[in-house]
Amino acid sequence: MKKKQYATSFGVIGLGRFGTALVKTLAEAGQEVIAVDRNEPKVKAVRKYTDYAFVMNDLSEESLLEAGIQNCGTVTICIGEQIDVSILTTMRVTKLGVPHVIVKANSQEHGEVLKQLGASVVYPESDMAVRIGKRLISGNLLDYISLDDDVEVRRIQVGGKMVGATIQELDVRRIYGVNIIAVERDHQTNVEFSPQYRFQAEDIISVIGKVDKIDHFERDIQV
Repeated sequence: MKKKQYATSFGVIGLGRFGTALVKTLAEAGQEVIAVDRNEPKVKAVRKYTDYAFVMNDLSEESLLEAGIQNCGTVTICIGEQIDVSILTTMRVTKLGVPHVIVKANSQEHGEVLKQLGASVVYPESDMAVRIGKRLISGNLLDYISLDDDVEVRRIQVGGKMVGATIQELDVRRIYGVNIIAVERDHQTNVEFSPQYRFQAEDIISVIGKVDKIDHFERDIQV
């Protein structure tokens, strides 16, 4: 590959379902993506999304350099099933000076080793299970975004004591320690609402705060 600096480019190593979906998503968003896998059919399949898709039988430092991985701002390593290969590849990519390395892990032990190497770790299957579980427990089947272990943004269906009340009357920030950052009504999202906004039963709100505080708020408003 011709040497070229990609200030905001991405690398994806491993083109299973997770890696392929990531390449597609980034490419459709207009991002430059370098995609790597040892499986030729998988590489050919992503060439409709990126010109920089390479078959690589070994993930040596030399091969990664040739592909241009060192020019990426972020590299995601999606080979969690092969723990030894995942760890060695993480070491090599980190050594190449890539600023942000994200690695798919398939166990907590695997993830701990990767963190020691300076990588950010994702657990796709586990994270999805947690996401679905939280949505089932909350009862509203809406979505949430985890910002870290203690803070998240959650979408909540308006109900109970919220219906007919205003933001000012509920005094959510003082009483519950959470902030309402958006209100959805009729498929439109409003982020510029006044304290006098009066909730209706079909509204969906997005709140940000500590997980335990959001849980308390969500339980209490349904009464």
